[in-house]
Amino acid sequence: MALVDSIGGLSLEEEIRASSVVGEGEIEEGEITGDESDHSTSPNTIIPHQPHVLEHSWTFWFDSPAAKQKQSTWGSSIRPVHTFGTVEEFWSLYNNIHKPSKLAVGADFHCFKHKIEPKWEDPICANGGKWTISFPRGKSDTSWLYTLLAMIGEQFDNGDEICGAVINVRIKQEKISIWTKNATNETAQVSIGKQWKEFLDYNESIGFIFHDDARKTESVQANTQVDDGVTR
Repeated sequence: MALVDSIGGLSLEEEIRASSVVGEGEIEEGEITGDESDHSTSPNTIIPHQPHVLEHSWTFWFDSPAAKQKQSTWGSSIRPVHTFGTVEEFWSLYNNIHKPSKLAVGADFHCFKHKIEPKWEDPICANGGKWTISFPRGKSDTSWLYTLLAMIGEQFDNGDEICGAVINVRIKQEKISIWTKNATNETAQVSIGKQWKEFLDYNESIGFIFHDDARKTESVQANTQVDDGVTR
């Protein structure tokens, strides 16, 4: 699976990784600059490594299965994990957290723009919707990474419409969704969906649903009880 979108001949993943690694001809952290004939810079001058700042800061959120069982209202168990604003911070976090295939069944892991909560009730999300792609259990790791890279690397033409993404881990499948701000902006929603499929090299159909419709479906399911009182 490869990203078709590229910058200067590099794939999205290569471009972002390259920006976080000191390349040939660049000053490495701790490197002494200048030579004996260069009197403009002290031979002991150390040039610090400058972080590669992202256009937006992003926050990882986690909703564990154990916490969900204890929650009194929907969404109350979601907790922020960490906020990052540079390429280096992203890779430091990503390389030290579980991939979707290693998360417990029932877990939800989110990456949203800073100060946007991954909840229908958030004012920025309230009038939006989401694109969703389903994968067999244990098969979404690469697509999850490429989705994150496309978002934080501002690869979507309508990136301002994007709130964030979530991976839902279930018994037989894993679902990745991209949440958007304004579901009635059909042109932007279609553009995001098409580009996402291109980034993931995904050829199957994908679905979009308004958050309002998802809320109604969730409400019906929550109020459907079997005789023993257990929600279906």
